[in-house]
Amino acid sequence: MKIKGLLLALGVLLLSACDDDKAPAAGFAGLGNEAAAFAQVVPGKVFSFPEDHGPHQGFRIEWWYVTANLKDDQGHDFGVQWTLFRSALKAGPDQAGWGSQTIWMGHAAVTSATQHYAAERYARGGVEQAGVSTRPFKAWIDDWTFDSQSASDNPLADMQLHARGPSFSYQLHLASTQPLVLQGAQGFSQKSEQGQASYYYSQPYFQASGSLVIDGKTYHVSGPAWLDREWSSQPLTANQTGWDWFSVHLESGAQLMLYRMRQKNGDPYVTGTWIDADGQTQLLKGSQMQLTPLTTSDVAGHEMPTRWSVKIPSKQLDIVTTALNPKAWMDLRIPYWEGPVTVTGNQKGIGYLEMTGY
Repeated sequence: MKIKGLLLALGVLLLSACDDDKAPAAGFAGLGNEAAAFAQVVPGKVFSFPEDHGPHQGFRIEWWYVTANLKDDQGHDFGVQWTLFRSALKAGPDQAGWGSQTIWMGHAAVTSATQHYAAERYARGGVEQAGVSTRPFKAWIDDWTFDSQSASDNPLADMQLHARGPSFSYQLHLASTQPLVLQGAQGFSQKSEQGQASYYYSQPYFQASGSLVIDGKTYHVSGPAWLDREWSSQPLTANQTGWDWFSVHLESGAQLMLYRMRQKNGDPYVTGTWIDADGQTQLLKGSQMQLTPLTTSDVAGHEMPTRWSVKIPSKQLDIVTTALNPKAWMDLRIPYWEGPVTVTGNQKGIGYLEMTGY
């Protein structure tokens, strides 16, 4: 579900040297901290595009998040991730130049069955090191870019994606003719029984093609990709420790997004969205699903559930997701697990799994 308050935590880290009295972060990466001074997420928002592809001043956190499940000419599987995060360190209008209270962070990764590489970038707002524009659409941090090749009001129809790290790089073309998907209740994505929420939409229909380089070897790849867009100010409660998020492309043509918000006390909060092959969506509640860890892996000293059972009886779905590479640990300043998964059971497919707070 891509609730990336990682950037908020970065802001806490940057300010900690000058604020010895700062309270410890509540929930994962501080996402449970009180944020009453920032704009609030409420039901009933009317989305407007391409404007909502751009930044949302007044909200504390925001991200542009792409994952792709790819194969090369020999049928080998790969995963690619590209993310840009925006975090406001202070409520109110942002300032120009070096007075900006915006911090940007980028994450990029590639995964194969035997390798996983991740890199990160940081930038201050106001000085053109990073940002997002809508006409034409471009999201960037340094030379990492996610930008439109189209001048139309549907910029996501034709995109280029680029990032590089010390041991990898990729250049992908992403295209889609399908409409966007509003997650949750018409884009209002609730994260707890207490009402924490984000505005959330996706483009799960991208088809990607291009090249990636790992350890100097080039692979020509193609496959489905998924864009997540979210913004919020306080999407978690202080009691929520992290989440398990899935995006799944099924061979039937249906798509599935679901997440499990873990809590210190009480049962997890589980919800998701079923997307039919024709694009029709249905909000899924926790009582309609069974999401069960099956196998754990020791990853960087953490016990991570890398094989899961997913059952949705109303959709006759009974599948198992298995990590392509159980060691897909994002060993960054704020670490987490993220990588591609394969789907077996009464339907086959591929997807992505993100796990935080372990």
